[in-house]
Amino acid sequence: MVAITLPDGSVREFDKPVSGAELAASIGPGLAKAALALVVDGEEKDLAHVIGGDAAVAIVTRDSDEALELLRHDAAHVMAEAVQELYPGVQVTFGPAIEDGFYYDFYREEPFTPDDLVKIEKRMREIVDRDEAITREVWDRDEAIRFFKDRGENFKAEHIETLPHDADISIYRQGEWLDLCTGPHLPSTGKLGKAFKLMKLAGAYWRGDARNTQLQRIYGTAWRTDKEMKAYLTRLEEAEKRDHRRLGREMDLFHIQEEAAGSIFWHPKGWSLYRICQDYMRRRLEDAHYIEVKTPQLVDRTLWEKSGHWEKFRENMFVVEVDESDSGADGANRRMLALKPMNCPGHVQIFRQGIKSYRDLPLRMAEFGSCHRYEPSGALHGLMRVRAFTQDDAHIFCTEDQITSETEAFCELLLSIYRDFGFTDVVVKFSDRPDVRAGEDAIWDKAEAALLEATRAAGLDYTVNPGEGAFYGPKLEFVLKDTIGRDWQCGTLQVDFVLPERLDASYVGEDGVKHRPVMLHRAILGSFERFIGVLIEQYAGRFPLWLAPVQAVVTTITNDADGYAAEVHRALVEAGIRAELDTRPEKINYKVREHSHAKVPVMLVVGAREAEAGTVAIRRLGGKDQEILALDDALPTLKAESRPPDA
Repeated sequence: MVAITLPDGSVREFDKPVSGAELAASIGPGLAKAALALVVDGEEKDLAHVIGGDAAVAIVTRDSDEALELLRHDAAHVMAEAVQELYPGVQVTFGPAIEDGFYYDFYREEPFTPDDLVKIEKRMREIVDRDEAITREVWDRDEAIRFFKDRGENFKAEHIETLPHDADISIYRQGEWLDLCTGPHLPSTGKLGKAFKLMKLAGAYWRGDARNTQLQRIYGTAWRTDKEMKAYLTRLEEAEKRDHRRLGREMDLFHIQEEAAGSIFWHPKGWSLYRICQDYMRRRLEDAHYIEVKTPQLVDRTLWEKSGHWEKFRENMFVVEVDESDSGADGANRRMLALKPMNCPGHVQIFRQGIKSYRDLPLRMAEFGSCHRYEPSGALHGLMRVRAFTQDDAHIFCTEDQITSETEAFCELLLSIYRDFGFTDVVVKFSDRPDVRAGEDAIWDKAEAALLEATRAAGLDYTVNPGEGAFYGPKLEFVLKDTIGRDWQCGTLQVDFVLPERLDASYVGEDGVKHRPVMLHRAILGSFERFIGVLIEQYAGRFPLWLAPVQAVVTTITNDADGYAAEVHRALVEAGIRAELDTRPEKINYKVREHSHAKVPVMLVVGAREAEAGTVAIRRLGGKDQEILALDDALPTLKAESRPPDA
């Protein structure tokens, strides 16, 4: 007897092992038709999988959470079949499902072209129409190696040779085409549907190693319905309009050049935006009773060895070796220094100066810390992924009893700051111990329990992100959702019992004995560079008035009004408004278009009539109408609108 427990708690009994397809049919013909796969005791299986014992089973349909990854994996296989039908001799390597789509890497001496993508996509649709059965087979290892070598599929043969000798060699047959794969897969190609599209070509390397053979990667996207795919493509178009790199050029905010890869050249307007964010954060931190410090950029490797960063993080650090010998010496006295990749060891050094008492705790130490980390050149991406960045970093030195209250206060501060910047949808992830970490398991048990308790006390809903903690402690990750639905991981909070021990930080407790403080590593924006990139894309450059680098431009219709325009500009500046003056002898429509393109929120247009009446014609970015106000009325209105939300 086989007892199958369904998601609603009901139990179905069978007098012999039952396949997923038979189970679905026993529930109803509609489910039998809609079924795509199974989840058996938490593990995804093909619909043909036979359940031989009691199990908890869910049937996967197109509406299931698991369906998207399954469809995308199958889309990759259908694409590979189409490629090999159209271009005999092409070798396939790996083709996984990824976020929003799939890809497959191919070896072909001749480059694929965009026209090829059109042909491949057309053939994929034909393969779907064929409704080819997809079945799993387990082959003998040597037979599989010989088969793929005989077909000229050397990459597949090489991969099989690297698998453990006791591993199943799982082959999926799709009509006459087959591939090495662990699955699971759909019952047939017809179940895939046609909500897919090939997107782009890229280069890749066999096994991701630049020393290996170069491959060609074809990316695609696949969805459950045409409606879902259309919504995704619309999001892509909107994301392209919001690309911070393009807007950064158009708005004259920053640029990047090869001679300083991964570092930002901030232009005056961009630096103004940077300082607006930094000044706002400084005020919020001061109100929350943080003390601000500054620590060195270059630090001897010995400190990084003590902290554990040299062992765990060395490949991401920029190092320099210097000769400390006196002039004329033999150069034997050499020191190795590292540009700091993070601020925490430096903050511990400040904490260790002088004797600290329990009365000094919690001590909230903040720094706008300039850090450097080596990122591969291929991973660099505008402001979002850089090598030189500034964190809104802080470390809270506290007792174990203060972890919960400090976490609650931090979360309240963080969510308030996000609201001020326009982010109200925030997801919290709890990340526990990674495989590579410092500290004993008992310490990690204590740190994880403390952070979980504090998270619940703060009233935060969270999901678990297994194995993604920092090497010295578990962490909370705060993920913002922007106006077009994209996720941005920004803030973090980490509980650390390890670093105070390694760097010998202590305080004198109420009992007169030395104790180790707990360190709460925390950031809200993350890095200013990345957060500003997120802000640019969130608002598509159309910042709220308090954030705009240039809040207003005074521009003239004719040069007869130049003198009055200068008076208006001076009055705006004296009112604390970031304003520019444009008296160029250009047509007013040209100037309005130019300032609109630069995303200036407010334009004050003046001509002879306004000069005579002491008024201004106010045009808002994106608006079609203009408002005529007396200058004395316009000034307090604009001043109030431009006030930061914490003022």
